[in-house]
Amino acid sequence: MGGSSEEARRKLTEVGGEVKSAFVEQRSLLSFEEYLAVFLSAPRHQGRSSAQYLRDVLDHYGSVEVETPVGSFRRYRLFDQEFDPTGRAVRVAGQEEVQQAIYRALGNFVRARRVDKLILLHGPNGSAKSSIVQALVRATEAYSRTPEGALYRYHWVFPSERKLKGGGTVGFGSGSAPGELGSYAHLDGEALDARLACPLRDHPLLLVPRAERRAILEAACGPGAEGGAEEFVLSDHLLEGEPCHSCHQIYTALLGAYRGDYLKVLRHVQVERFYVSARYQQAAVTVEPQLSVDAGFHQVTADRSHGALPPALQSLTLLEPFGPLVAANRGILDFADLLKRPLENFKYLLGVSETGRVALGSFLLHLDAVLVGTANETQLAAFQEAAEFSSFRGRLELVRVPYLRRRTQEKEIYDRQVTRAAVGKHVAPHATEAAATWAVLTRLKKPLRDRYEGALAGLVDGLRPLEKLRLYDHGTAPDRLSLSQARELRKHVQDLWRESDIYPNYEGRSGASAREIKTALLNAAQSRRSACLTPAAVLEELEAICRDPTGHDFLQQEPVDGYHAHAAFVGVAEEVVLDAVDEEIRDAMGMVSESQYRDLFGRYVAQVSHWVKGEKIRDRLTGDHRPPDERQMVEFENVVMSPGNDRGDFRRQLISAIGAHRLDHPAESEIDLSAIFPDLLRRLRDHYFEERKRELRQSKENLLRYLSDERPALEERTRARMEAALRVMRDRYGYCDACAQDAILHLLRRRYED
Repeated sequence: MGGSSEEARRKLTEVGGEVKSAFVEQRSLLSFEEYLAVFLSAPRHQGRSSAQYLRDVLDHYGSVEVETPVGSFRRYRLFDQEFDPTGRAVRVAGQEEVQQAIYRALGNFVRARRVDKLILLHGPNGSAKSSIVQALVRATEAYSRTPEGALYRYHWVFPSERKLKGGGTVGFGSGSAPGELGSYAHLDGEALDARLACPLRDHPLLLVPRAERRAILEAACGPGAEGGAEEFVLSDHLLEGEPCHSCHQIYTALLGAYRGDYLKVLRHVQVERFYVSARYQQAAVTVEPQLSVDAGFHQVTADRSHGALPPALQSLTLLEPFGPLVAANRGILDFADLLKRPLENFKYLLGVSETGRVALGSFLLHLDAVLVGTANETQLAAFQEAAEFSSFRGRLELVRVPYLRRRTQEKEIYDRQVTRAAVGKHVAPHATEAAATWAVLTRLKKPLRDRYEGALAGLVDGLRPLEKLRLYDHGTAPDRLSLSQARELRKHVQDLWRESDIYPNYEGRSGASAREIKTALLNAAQSRRSACLTPAAVLEELEAICRDPTGHDFLQQEPVDGYHAHAAFVGVAEEVVLDAVDEEIRDAMGMVSESQYRDLFGRYVAQVSHWVKGEKIRDRLTGDHRPPDERQMVEFENVVMSPGNDRGDFRRQLISAIGAHRLDHPAESEIDLSAIFPDLLRRLRDHYFEERKRELRQSKENLLRYLSDERPALEERTRARMEAALRVMRDRYGYCDACAQDAILHLLRRRYED
């Protein structure tokens, strides 16, 4: 027992030492004079408004430029949540346009010197509105613990006269002469009779009289100060603000008691570092829909524990505000599902969002907080019909948050959330891809032909849903188009992306939500037909969703030229999976080589290049110069060229496309033909598949027999080949034996049965 007790004491001593060291290092408690030194050492960090602080949070974690077929976007890395040491935070996939809109709004608040609008994120249910706000809050919490993110508040402290007369010290030394600063900030707790916190967590500099404060701030934060070339905008709240109602009463009473000796008043100020915390509602508060104003007050001096206050304060009626508005001051206040409240219950936000003030009985709260709200489109549409909406419109920064329309981003959501740890079994390749494909297809809208001119109008009008998905995802044009048509379509893909931005029923407003798809994936994982979560099980769940259209509004849409045909999209998603599985198995078995396609393509391009220039080509074997081989070129073109195309035009367009790629990518030493012509390469693969279908079926059947009880019946050479193929499927594509068997069986049934 003695040994274990000593060990416990030793560990507690170590922990205590570390806590005390961190407390001192982080400068957690300061006198006002010490805080002013902190401010002067980093005035642009300490002189920030809540809007500037949040914008700095976005800048702190950095950003990257994201190039996509639908445009170039800036992604703020805090939404990747890499700073979270637990790894449990959920990354926000995509939504770069929303991130940019939030950053832009914060910049506008900074330039306006105050937060004058409520940022309202609106979109369909499950489009990541809440996740975006939560990511911003988590990042702000982490940033507030960094040296550059330090935030400070102040308290009023009142020493025990008995302790002081008994020989205690007062801050920097007892017996301070009139006019000498001194401080009670560092007195031990037992030497204090009372400690009153500023309920609003106000900035310590608000205790400096306004004129003097302005002079200090402008000298420290003005142009050229702190070596910064960028202009720093001081907020009206810090320049013109005053302490909260209670603190103003205390300050005035103390100033009177000390006959105007301001430095003696500051003895009673203790400055404390605080950290943003959603859990403890410190500068980060989420308000759920409720039927009351988000603030109230009670009388501090009604509590008998405050009888220890100095006589000068005991006659005061100190009113302490409380509630979400108060707790969120100097941070972020999130109104979840704001528009679910009756209108009368958030009318007060008109004043708060415009002036930063809210009336509470006999006094006003002056706030410095960024207000954010979320709402779904149905709620917003109803709100816009209300007569009062015109009053709110100028006080709202509307930011649309649609469903994702790029499959790679949608798949990323499920790959992160639907893991072996989450579902209790191995997740087979393409299970999440099947779900993401179907989800995105349900969200796409048929292009509006009238928005385009000439031949482009016909191209966009003929786009099928899967073709539009691939165009958004990788810039891949339909195989059926000529090279010039494909180039024209890719040139206008950004126009397609933004086509419905101005319409209430925009693309991405309706469709399956990620939340619904995740539920389908979790349900599929409970299937007992396979040891893994397979694409087949996912497709069954998607079919089950389509059988119950009453439970989902998007399933009640009328199909338009293949769009909104949600039940048929299950079959489309299955074909996408089968294509991928088929190619992976062929690659694993060494039956087809990507390099073979590239070599064949390269030889064709060399022939065409000489044909376009009217030059002869040198025979590598004989050294003779001869015209390009027309027979070889025609043979290749019969495979990859769309019907009705002119061979000459096709060849010239191909060489022009290569030349344009060289101009756009001058640093590339070698041309990657598969990157320029992915559609042509795919046609080569499909042609090979059709020619060798019988051989492919036999190979897949052998692989299936190897995975079953028939392995001993295979020849030794066949067994070795099958083992090598399975090794590739495991190592390169992530299959296990169970899901490989499921995938092969499904493929044979769907594609290789006579």
